[in-house]
Amino acid sequence: MQNKGLIKLFAILFGLVSVYQLSFTFFANKVEDSAKEYAKNNVKDNNGRALAKFERRYLDSVANKEVVNLGFTEYTYNDIKNREMNLGLDLKGGINAILQVSVKDILIGLSNDSQNTTFRQALAKADEAQKDSQDNYLDLFYNNFVELAGTSVKLSDPTIFGTKALRDKIDFNKTNEQVKSTLQEEINTSINTAFEVLRSRIDKFGVVQPSIQRIGTSGRIQVELPGAKDIDRVEKLLQSTAELQFWEVHTNADIQNFFFAANAKVAELLKDDSATEQAKDSAKKPGDSIDDLLGESADSTNVENQKNLFTYLFPNIAQGPQQVTSLVAQARVSDTARVNSLLANKEVRALLPNNLRYTKFLWEYKAQPSADGTTEIIGLYAIKSNRKDQPAIDGDVIADAKQDYDQLSKPIVSMTMNAVGTKKWSKLTGENIGKHVAIVLDNYVYTAPIINGQLGSNSSISGGSMTVNEAQDIATILKAGKLPAPARIIQAEVVGPSLGKESINASMWSFGLAIVLVLVWMYLYYGKAGLYADVALLVNILFIFGILASFNSVLTLPGIAGIILTIGMSVDANVIIFERIKEALGGGKSLREAVDEGFSIKGALSAIIDANITTLLTGIILYSFGTGPIKGFALTLMIGIATSLFTAVFITRLFIDGAVEKGTALPFNTNLSKNWFKNINIEFLKKRKLAYIISGFFIAVGLVSMITLGLKQGVDFKGGRSYLVRFDQPMKANEVASNLKAVLGNNAPEVKTYGSDNQLKITTAFKIDEDGKEVDNEVQTALYNGLKQYLGDTSYEDFKPGFEKAGNGIMSYMKVEPTIADDIKQAAIWAVILALAVVFLYILLRFRRMSYSIGAVVAVFHDVLVVLGVFSLLYKVMPFDMEIGQSFIAAILTVVGYSLNDTVVIFDRIREYTGNSKTFTASLVDKALSSTLGRTINTSLTTLLVMLAIFFFGGDSIKGFMFALIVGVLVGTYSSLFVATPIMFDATKKEDKE
Repeated sequence: MQNKGLIKLFAILFGLVSVYQLSFTFFANKVEDSAKEYAKNNVKDNNGRALAKFERRYLDSVANKEVVNLGFTEYTYNDIKNREMNLGLDLKGGINAILQVSVKDILIGLSNDSQNTTFRQALAKADEAQKDSQDNYLDLFYNNFVELAGTSVKLSDPTIFGTKALRDKIDFNKTNEQVKSTLQEEINTSINTAFEVLRSRIDKFGVVQPSIQRIGTSGRIQVELPGAKDIDRVEKLLQSTAELQFWEVHTNADIQNFFFAANAKVAELLKDDSATEQAKDSAKKPGDSIDDLLGESADSTNVENQKNLFTYLFPNIAQGPQQVTSLVAQARVSDTARVNSLLANKEVRALLPNNLRYTKFLWEYKAQPSADGTTEIIGLYAIKSNRKDQPAIDGDVIADAKQDYDQLSKPIVSMTMNAVGTKKWSKLTGENIGKHVAIVLDNYVYTAPIINGQLGSNSSISGGSMTVNEAQDIATILKAGKLPAPARIIQAEVVGPSLGKESINASMWSFGLAIVLVLVWMYLYYGKAGLYADVALLVNILFIFGILASFNSVLTLPGIAGIILTIGMSVDANVIIFERIKEALGGGKSLREAVDEGFSIKGALSAIIDANITTLLTGIILYSFGTGPIKGFALTLMIGIATSLFTAVFITRLFIDGAVEKGTALPFNTNLSKNWFKNINIEFLKKRKLAYIISGFFIAVGLVSMITLGLKQGVDFKGGRSYLVRFDQPMKANEVASNLKAVLGNNAPEVKTYGSDNQLKITTAFKIDEDGKEVDNEVQTALYNGLKQYLGDTSYEDFKPGFEKAGNGIMSYMKVEPTIADDIKQAAIWAVILALAVVFLYILLRFRRMSYSIGAVVAVFHDVLVVLGVFSLLYKVMPFDMEIGQSFIAAILTVVGYSLNDTVVIFDRIREYTGNSKTFTASLVDKALSSTLGRTINTSLTTLLVMLAIFFFGGDSIKGFMFALIVGVLVGTYSSLFVATPIMFDATKKEDKE
């Protein structure tokens, strides 16, 4: 081998750089372990929220202090934190969300809230079509508009987009197609603005290494925040439009007569509902009823058990001037939707006198526990609106905002207004001295103070229970700017830190065990040469982790699986080389000649390169189509292919050449393995008809199962919500499913034991088609209520995902709306098809015969169908998840890569044996297959040892993924010998005959 010195220098330098980069992770973990210890010493009850608070306090205190001194340079905690290896959600906890910027709201805004009938009908039809379509919203709207409008109205009509605001871009002479083009530009601008606003907010959130990226031109934005623990806070930050408004308000004295009249009207409207709810009412606790709250009957005509407005709404009655307040009423949080519906009823609204005609009711931003702590109470305000529903001042007048403290040291948000805002604010406060003015953010009232005097450019937002974090987030939102349209989370994956910690512990155990098994096996099989391969393998692992750390790549649980799969491939390369050397030695060549032949293109190198390129192609496709953890798997797989090729070919060669030069004996076997796979001559092709029958039988059974039993689709393919909930005691899945049916809709949720018997995976489609930020919380609250009897004294706050959990609670959570679920499924199908097409073309170019491509692709189809059939047959009986989702597609593509790897190595040997022969005979093919059998079984066995280690010790979340890989490796090994080669042989004979 030439340039040995250069290769040694490169390997040493690369190794030192890798160690240097990984050292930052080591030092950062030491500081964080100290922070955890500090938190535990200060929190006695293991409360997750309190632990996170003290951890953050410790880390903030050392953020800019020197924690590492290398002699020639020093590093603070912030320095090393920014250089450490990034862990994904499944290892660290956090949230991965895809937000959809509402193109519909952008269109409505551009039309100045047009009420044109055709325009509104086209929007409604686009909403419906989007559920089952891959087209973007603008195309759906445009197609429906053109169909509905015909020639009667154009998009450039003054009642639609021919507005004053767009007069420079759209005039009446513009065609619909031209207007559509302009609208697309405006939408792209709005989405870019939304992206920048979200990025600005996230940068100020305080999470290390956040990720935010646009997904094509779909209006979707992906945000990943590893390590985020306060999930509620993150979701508010991401979805808040930051629409700040200043309104005048009505007091409780102004509104109470309307409430009394409305109460009587609602009683009349609800008369038919009373009988059905009588039993529920009788179970109410003291303090819940309106009579308990007011101390007297609010309505003398109220009949026992008769429902009315005051059943759900508790008005603040002003019996004197001292009791006049801007808070007009209160209600239980669970009743807010019912109150909204009742107050919006036409017959109820008709009771408002003329001076209250345009009143709108808004809730305050934060609920408070009731006096007995059994529920949460939230306040209601009556806003002085107008015909156009325009506030006195809009929030775009804010020039600056920051978190501050008032005179009582309570957190507030200080705001500075621009010149226009100052003028309006001065006028508004001057006209309302002694009255209340409400400050409203995203339709929630944060404060409604009495104005004591005329104010200038400065003002503040305060709330009696506002926390420092809430004040900081409001200031961040106002400073970053408002979103041009609402953004809602259409896909979310949340992993709690407790589950992340368990995953990384399980991963490290399985990873260590897998490494030990491979190292031992290589030594037992190849002796001293195996030890050289072991050293190369350890260097390979160091290089992989060093590259990940150097480029701030994210390591995920599937990523670790990708690294372990790479270990198998690295071993495969050495096995191919060693087997070729053994063949050359058996043929009478000297050790030097045998080594040169083994490492040559004519020897093992050709097969190694072909096998690695086919796997690399599947990795590239997986990286292009995957998201989140799947990208992590593909990335580590691609990095591993490059490093394993270098270490297996060059590092191993350095050791072997050194041994040869010293005259060391290298038999490339041991006393245990020296007679294995010798003098094998199996007639594989004679058994091909039997193999076709066996394969046909298994595929047919699988297809029948898929048609009758189907496949268990994950929420990322069918839409829905999935919760992993841990309990303090063993649980019965059927019993829990029955109890949840009452709170999660008519269809019982799917409940299955997940790993240990105190963990359940609960999947439901309840309210998945409904929009709105409050829907997620509503479903989560319903889940909590349905499980409450099993949760002991666990509060709802402790039950929610996020923060470390000492007992009961949601450990992880996934939500996927049906619209994006359909897109994910389509992308996955295209990924598999594209992978097969690319590999087909590569093999065609490499082997120059169609028969080789046909054999390889038929074998891959065979493997995929068998794996699908196994999953269809077993998903109801296996004690772990066998869902078909993005992780499964990653497994399938990995199976494709592995199967092709195996097949290409065999095809390469067949081409070598038949290359100089005029006739393509069965005996030559059988001889080629027999000569590679040792390598095939050795590689498969090594890879299976690795995968079994992960399957049994790698944690529950990866069992289904690894099971697919295990089945795929077994089937792939079989198909390379008994499907791919026979199909290739028959196709070649047919080609030659024709």
